[in-house]
Amino acid sequence: MLNRLKVVPKTSDTSPNGTSSTPNGKGNPADLGTFVVHGRPIIVEHLNAWYGKHLSIKDVSMTIQPNQVTALIGPSGCGKSTFLRTLNRMHELIPGARVEGSVLFGDQNIYATNVDPVATRRHIGMVFQRPNPFPTMSIFDNVVAGLRLMGIRDRVKLEAVAERSLTQAALWQEVKDRLRSSPLSLSGGQQQRLCIARALAVEPEVILMDEPASALDPISTQQIEDTITELKQVYTVVVVTHNMQQAARISDFTGFFLIQRHGDPGQLWEFGPTAKMFSTPQREETERYITGRFG
Repeated sequence: MLNRLKVVPKTSDTSPNGTSSTPNGKGNPADLGTFVVHGRPIIVEHLNAWYGKHLSIKDVSMTIQPNQVTALIGPSGCGKSTFLRTLNRMHELIPGARVEGSVLFGDQNIYATNVDPVATRRHIGMVFQRPNPFPTMSIFDNVVAGLRLMGIRDRVKLEAVAERSLTQAALWQEVKDRLRSSPLSLSGGQQQRLCIARALAVEPEVILMDEPASALDPISTQQIEDTITELKQVYTVVVVTHNMQQAARISDFTGFFLIQRHGDPGQLWEFGPTAKMFSTPQREETERYITGRFG
């Protein structure tokens, strides 16, 4: 059981097809967490992402529902990971990269000029494809690294957050007696769950995962999937995966990305509830992809 209090969600008139009556919030978006309210949707509207002069993804609109798992599927190179990085402004860290369109987190556009991208990334965290623990830090120090960067030094609080985060990542029982050990002593699956714990420690509202189990064995993959299923009780999860069975098992909604012709930008080809997409997809290309006839 996750030992974190769930806050009552903010109301918003949204639907899974991306339509919304949420206003384009004008208040003070400089700190997205002034009033931390869990359960805010992410509403993407007409998003384009560029690498220099190359348009990578074109005109993507969708609503990512709170406290649900959304899977992003599609052939390699169709823009899934690029889209994922636009959701917390990591895309713009790449020289020459830029974004057009809007990403509303609740009623705040994270691309508004007065929004701090670092604050955005605290509320919308990221777990990468390959485990990337800090090798010179202990397991404990890895988990609380973000808190220390935020200026938190209270030992009691750091220990409590470490235990809570490792418990949420289903790793506490395996490492509680060796918190001072190197993270490199852990297996690949354990290292990935450590990275999940590190992301959870700063108390985000959303966790983005870029193929978090692609480099793991089947047992570790199952542990990651179980962790994702548990996390959605409190967090919103968006995961990129090439594994169709995994998408069907863990996600509530699925977005299928596709490139029509070589050199074209990736587009959101179909989006909707996972059960419906995997049983009665609306587009022929979706059916061909999820049944393994291409991709």
